[in-house]
Amino acid sequence: MTGSTRSSDGLDERRKRLLYRCWHRGMREMDLILGRFVDEEIGSLTEAELKDLESLIEVPDPDLYAALSDGAPLASEYRTALFDRIKSFRRGQGA
Repeated sequence: MTGSTRSSDGLDERRKRLLYRCWHRGMREMDLILGRFVDEEIGSLTEAELKDLESLIEVPDPDLYAALSDGAPLASEYRTALFDRIKSFRRGQGA
């Protein structure tokens, strides 16, 4: 997979921006983890989950990758139900 398989057609500007940012992280591993997740879930995320995602994507790639893959500590404000969903999604994808 080289990038998003989801069209941004029909998404509001906020979701379009998040879709783009999750596929253009700077660290390919994070592009694949977050990008694949938002490809499938962006249309159904609640306002609260969008806010959590906006906050989570501000975490530096190495720290977020370590938390998602190795269980490294992550600041409590980022350990949300959405973070848990992304982590579970990642495991299900074999990424």
